[in-house]
Amino acid sequence: MPETVDKEALRRYFEKDRFATYVGIELLEISAGRATAILKIKEHHLNAVDMVHGGVLFALADLAFAAASNSHGTIAVAVNNSISFIKAAEGDVLYAEAREISKDRKLAAYSVEIKDKTEKTVVLLHGLAYRKKEKIDA
Repeated sequence: MPETVDKEALRRYFEKDRFATYVGIELLEISAGRATAILKIKEHHLNAVDMVHGGVLFALADLAFAAASNSHGTIAVAVNNSISFIKAAEGDVLYAEAREISKDRKLAAYSVEIKDKTEKTVVLLHGLAYRKKEKIDA
């Protein structure tokens, strides 16, 4: 029996992420073990040197990671994340794509890549999620 839930139900579930909504992050796609999110960069996303703030980049990667890790219908929460800032973002739109590396009953590993308008990698995030017993109430 596959562990998946309806894509639209998952989208509605992640619309409840008040922080991601506040930042302006939008979930574009979600499927088993994968997710894509977008952020349109605004002035308030920049740090003192006019680069996208590291916290904003982490938030974008984290939403994609959360969506991918919860895509099987079981609540999953982050237990570890490692982020590398590869280069400064160019342009006003960023895309985060998360993909599942491995998954078992309790743990799942994910890789998230953020790209800018030039399609160059800006951020790499590796995340580990703990898979709880509870199902998502979507």
